Parts: sequence; C-alpha cells; structure tokens
Amino acid sequence: MIAKPKGTYDLYGEDAKKVAYINDVLAAICEKYNYEFIRTPVFEATEVFHRSVGDASDIVRKETYDFEDRGGRELTLRPEGTAGVVRSYIENKMYGRDLQPVKLYYNEMMYRYERPQQGRMREFNQFGVEVLGCDDPFIDAEVISLAYNIFKLLGINNIRVNINSLGDRESRDNYREALVKHFSKDIDKMCEDCQERLKKNPLRILDCKVDKDLEIMKNAPKTLDYLNEESAQRFQKLQEYLDLMDITYEVNPNIVRGLDYYNHTVFEIEMLNEEFGAQNVLSAGGRYNGLVENLQGPETPGIGFAMGFERVLLALEAEGVNVPINNSIDVFVGYVNDEEKETALYLVQDLRLNGFICETEYLGRSLKSQFKTADKLQSKYVIILNSDDIKNFEVKVRDNKTKEEENVKINDLVDYLDMNM
Repeated sequence: MIAKPKGTYDLYGEDAKKVAYINDVLAAICEKYNYEFIRTPVFEATEVFHRSVGDASDIVRKETYDFEDRGGRELTLRPEGTAGVVRSYIENKMYGRDLQPVKLYYNEMMYRYERPQQGRMREFNQFGVEVLGCDDPFIDAEVISLAYNIFKLLGINNIRVNINSLGDRESRDNYREALVKHFSKDIDKMCEDCQERLKKNPLRILDCKVDKDLEIMKNAPKTLDYLNEESAQRFQKLQEYLDLMDITYEVNPNIVRGLDYYNHTVFEIEMLNEEFGAQNVLSAGGRYNGLVENLQGPETPGIGFAMGFERVLLALEAEGVNVPINNSIDVFVGYVNDEEKETALYLVQDLRLNGFICETEYLGRSLKSQFKTADKLQSKYVIILNSDDIKNFEVKVRDNKTKEEENVKINDLVDYLDMNM
C-alpha cells in the first residue's frame, strides 16, 4: 500500500465539512471588512522567501522545501503566505491603485519540513490577512479586531489578545544592542542556535524553546523599555483604538519578531483552555514596514496576521463547539426500471439547479434498499418513481419523517417542495 508522506493528512468526512464551514465564516467576515481574496503560486523563486523570511531564520535554514526545476531555477514551496502576497503586490503594481490601502486575504496550503506534532504538520492550511499602504495604528487595530472576531464568530471565546510594540528602527536598534549586551556574558551556556542568533539576529534568541527556562531568558530586556517617544505614543494610540472596539487585551512585552523589517505593532491571540496544551497560540501578526522594499518594491507600510486551520480545529474541539454541519439532504429520488431511471436523471438535474440538495440511486438496488439509503442520508423527502405515474406526468412524494405520501405533478414539484421544505 502506498501511504501519504509524513507530516501530511487526508481531509475528508466530518473534518472536511468543518473546514468548509470555517472557510465560509472566513470569507463572510472578510467580505464585511472589505478584504479582497488573493491566491499566489504554491511555489515561488527561492529568493522570495530568503529575502522576506531571512537567511537567519529557522524557516529558511531548516524548514523550507527547496528544489531546482528542469530549467535550473531555484524554487521553494511556500512556507508562509506574506512573502508571496507582497511579491504579487509589487509585480502587479497594486501600489498604483486608486483605492488605498490594499486589503487582501489568502487561504492556502503551506509547507515546512519540521517535526510533525498535534496541530503542526509539514503540509498545513493557513489563512492570513495583509494590508499594504497604510501606516496608521487605526489599521493595526482593525487587523487585530478582524482576527479577534473570527474566533468569536466560530464560538472560540476562551481567548486572549496579547499586544506589544517593537518600535521604529531607532527603538529596535537600541533594543538589539541591549539584548547583545545582556546575552553576551552567558552565551556559552546557551544552545548552539542561540549562540549563532546572537551574531545574526539576537531577537530570535527570545523564541528559543531549548533555553526558555534559563534565568537569563527570564531577565532579558523588554522592548517597551527602549521605545522612543514617538513609538510609545503610537503604541498608546493603538490601545485607545482597541478600547473603543471593546477588545480586551494584555500588553505582553515578551512578544517579539526577529526579522529586521518588523516594527511597531506585534500581537498574538492565544487559547486559555488548559486542555489545549502549551502550543496555545492560534494566530499571530504584526507590522512589517520594511518588507516591500526588501523585495525590491517601493517604500510601503504593511501589517498582517496568519492562523493555521489545524490549530483552529483543535481549539473548536477543546472548547466543545458544535460546528453546524449539514449531514442531511433535501430529496432522494428512487426508481427501479430504465424508464424510471431516465426520469430520475431529469428530476435530479432540475431539482439541483433549483437549489435542492438531491441524491438518487446509482447501483441498481431494490426500492427497499433505496429507502434505507434515504434514511441514512437523512433525506427530508423521497420521490418514488413508477411507470404509471410518469405516464400521467406525476411523481409520488413521501415525507420521510411522517411517511405520508402525495402524488404531485412534475411541473409543480419545485413549487411543492419549496412550500413544504
């Protein structure tokens, strides 16, 4: 038997219906916020991710699926959504649109070569939002509210919004110097990755899972202590906007982003349910005012967030949320002989085009077996065809709950079902 690759999974049955429901919720709320759907290629030039995510990040150094195509081009399966969206923004000159800012959302598969674990696979479904062309904390608050309201609409209420500020370039540079000074004295006691990060990207040390319990990590400098006046005022304004929208939040100075183009607002939404485990962050985002320039585009501010479907499904389960899944159909059309089969084919086509969820028989089974199938499908009505009724342009309609039957003219069938459904 050929098995699926490690770190991937088949989506079908109830889980597939749950994902379809989540997709509908995401599309609906993005429509209300006036965000436009974007789809980017599943693979990009490797340079897109090396420039955006950075060579010093674990994603590029350890986790990307890189390959060379038959034309000798270096390509990478996308490990995250932002870089491809920004590349598209630049290539398609969206910065020249009359309507600004450009507000986009994506919902696509991502690929990272990492150790598979619950809620974290090598192939995973990620939803994300990107806003390009606005540097006002007003839009930061909107993006946070969008992420927050998604979970509320899905019924995941036991969550917390954590916010922090990295400040502008001056603030970040001051903070970086403070981190280097702090960690340098005991860096030899830390893991090899942290020793490398100190040279290339000291902010990434704060994300280390190996050394997270060391005293030197707990006593590390906080970003908020190094904000200049302008950055501090901006962060205060963000909090005022969130207060106006009645979004409860906590200032968490431990939230950082190691990439150089990140600045000002960073945030996470975490699950507070203890049963959910240590990997409790459902969504994360932040402002990246330097990324468009990093990918050879014009100076453009940006902010966004992303969330993984696998974590969301686990959160729904942990919270005991009953996702409204439709496991029933409207009509089952049953028949026995070839003449009735032709009528069945016509009827299911007509009923489906008129908006009814419709099923029929495909395997030539007895009418008794078809009735059992209709029950398993939780069909509201069963149309029972027979040759005599068909000659009179009629069909027998059974209410599958009361088992009451009534002959209905074929031309009146749609109206009859509309009135009684």
